[in-house]
Amino acid sequence: MTTPWGELALTRFPEDPRDLLRAWDASDEYLLRHLAAEGVVLSGTVVVVGDRWGALVTALAPHRPVQITDSFLSQEATRANLERAGVEPGAVRLLTTQDPPPGRVDVLLVRVPKSLALLEDQLLRLAPAVHEGTLVVGTGMVKEIHTSTLQLFDRILGPTRTSLAEKKARLIFCTPAPSLERPANPWPYGYTLPDGIGAASGRAVVNHAGVFCADRLDIGTRFFLQHLPKSRGSQRIVDLGCGNGVVGTAVALANPEAEMLFVDESFQAVASAEGTYQANGVPGQAEFRVGDGLAGVPAGSVDLVLNNPPFHSHQATTDATAWRMFTGARRALRPGGELWVVGNRHLGYHVKLRKLFGNSELVAGGPKFVVLKAVKEPGV
Repeated sequence: MTTPWGELALTRFPEDPRDLLRAWDASDEYLLRHLAAEGVVLSGTVVVVGDRWGALVTALAPHRPVQITDSFLSQEATRANLERAGVEPGAVRLLTTQDPPPGRVDVLLVRVPKSLALLEDQLLRLAPAVHEGTLVVGTGMVKEIHTSTLQLFDRILGPTRTSLAEKKARLIFCTPAPSLERPANPWPYGYTLPDGIGAASGRAVVNHAGVFCADRLDIGTRFFLQHLPKSRGSQRIVDLGCGNGVVGTAVALANPEAEMLFVDESFQAVASAEGTYQANGVPGQAEFRVGDGLAGVPAGSVDLVLNNPPFHSHQATTDATAWRMFTGARRALRPGGELWVVGNRHLGYHVKLRKLFGNSELVAGGPKFVVLKAVKEPGV
């Protein structure tokens, strides 16, 4: 990436030389050009929210910024990019969306997230630290910035306007009004599950901002809940890409002897899963882990993996995440262990499962979704 201060070699995480997706986009470049052209003084506490792969904080490392992200993968990419750029350890402070934000913010730079709810939550959490002299600049691609986006800045921080578009990117300029009467933060949000979905029927759900379908049960998960495997005894079960943890909680409710592991790369998701699990008073054992899929889980240590893989990485449509999840599941499963997957019918996950496991069984099918099962055979 070319910046006003030189070029940076940046990669996503996990690094894959076959991955043609860049670790930055035109909105990152636009923001950095603006800061340099306007001679913005980046002093005091500089906070960067939603920096997707660390491009912004790597470029601004001399100003010792604070990065706030919901993504474990983004945080790991940031660490790698900072090291590659020769930035001294500790020059950039890495926080998650679940950590307390800095008590004072003098410069606030916001990479607009895909989730409007996550933006709302983060602005409300940061608002008390923003003062009249705080410089607030947002950035995003034109297709990511809507009237509702600007209204959030306006309602929570102060009067807001946008720049002209450059290379399909746009900037957001906000003038802080600390005396503004802000709404209460509605996150985390809770609701009750409907009937007719098995063990989870009528149970409570806890959703932190940014988690997929935070205000309702999505139809893919509903279909999965109606066709979950019958688990018995002290099995080691993983809810992989757990989201709000409804699937894993349903299995644990049906089999209190199960030892559950909830995994997601989103800090908000894992907090939601833990909240959902605790809200339902499940008596079994459970671990909640933020990470890159099943990395770090011992090989051959798992009996059952449940998975609803995402097929988007920010704005890009890709099957790379699903492939990594399936590969990780094959490694982690014991011989005879099973991977159960729900997905859109058109994604053709059965082809990938047959390639990896040598088998794939259709458990249930509907007009839009399918539930597939793959068994790890001895020697695989």
